[in-house]
Amino acid sequence: MLEVHVSMRIRNQPLKRTPVTLYLDHEPDAPQVANTDREGIAVFDIPPASGKISVMGAVRYHGHLDGRVEISIWSPTDGDSVQTRGAPGGTKGGSTAYPNMKTRTLEVDGQEVVTDSEGYLVNLDDWSEGFVRAEAAHEGLELTPEHWEIIRYLRDFYEQHHLQANVREIIKEFRKRWGKDRSSNRYLHDLFPRGGPQKQGNRLAGLLRVKGEH
Repeated sequence: MLEVHVSMRIRNQPLKRTPVTLYLDHEPDAPQVANTDREGIAVFDIPPASGKISVMGAVRYHGHLDGRVEISIWSPTDGDSVQTRGAPGGTKGGSTAYPNMKTRTLEVDGQEVVTDSEGYLVNLDDWSEGFVRAEAAHEGLELTPEHWEIIRYLRDFYEQHHLQANVREIIKEFRKRWGKDRSSNRYLHDLFPRGGPQKQGNRLAGLLRVKGEH
């Protein structure tokens, strides 16, 4: 069960009778809509997942969906949205190209995106959710809500800390979210069989190699 509480930041009042649209990462083409009640709460009967919440035509939240999510906006015409393209934080990531780099192209939503020979983006600004799906398909990985949640965590961690999460930090975070049985190093490597979340996960998240990867 998910409760989305929408309020007006400037007056700290609930936003009543307002459509809230939910886009699950594993079902992006099947949005769910619910209206807020008098308390500004929209309820969705879904299991824990990851995805986006859109209010007033803008994505206000993208991440773990479970329990209660608080969304506060300045005004009904506030168009600020969560970045779904570009390098973490919406900054310009730039190019990772170097002389004689071996590259390949990947078709993403009808356009060609250049990666290195392993699948790491050459231009970090080319990251998108479409890239995740296309690169995962190329690597033979069937994406699940767990994959999306880890990918989103990796990008959010980089946005906040300006460095990439190490294995210990990933395990610690997902032990809190998923419990001990689904957060071990072995379990995470089963999810990302090509090097675990620090390699395959970072690659899908549009981040760089971490030191020591081969």
